[in-house]
Amino acid sequence: MGNLGQSYNTNDIPENENNFEPIPAGWYEVSINSAELKDTKAGTGEYIAMRYDVLGPAHQGRVIFGNLNIRNPNPKAQDIGIQQLGEMMRAIGLPSVEDTDQLVGGHLEVKVKIREASGGYDASNDVSGFRAVKGGAVPMATKKAAKPEKADAAPAAASPPWAKK
Repeated sequence: MGNLGQSYNTNDIPENENNFEPIPAGWYEVSINSAELKDTKAGTGEYIAMRYDVLGPAHQGRVIFGNLNIRNPNPKAQDIGIQQLGEMMRAIGLPSVEDTDQLVGGHLEVKVKIREASGGYDASNDVSGFRAVKGGAVPMATKKAAKPEKADAAPAAASPPWAKK
């Protein structure tokens, strides 16, 4: 038995307002609170562990976590992660990145999905898309790499005969 040194009354103790239920699927305006490079559980790759703070339009103050695979023995997982990183960079107007700290403070919209409960884990949110905030600053333009042309490719026709000029 241990004496608490005072009496606690449930009427005087505020209820926990933390809600760990997933937020509904949809687009949310967020700020990147943290971005940290971590090793995968198997130790065979690396990912960027992201924390997004929801700014709105609903569920302001909630937190969403996500990971971006940037090095992975599974080429498809790595390609998806790098593609998502590129979407995020374009959304926040960052033409290049060398350090995860450059992502912190980025303001963008993320597409949230709900991952159903499985394997002893409760349902949770996943981030599946990134875009610039509507009405926000225009991201810096980035040039796409031109596709190399085949040397033996036939020149493209000017326009088909049925096309109106």
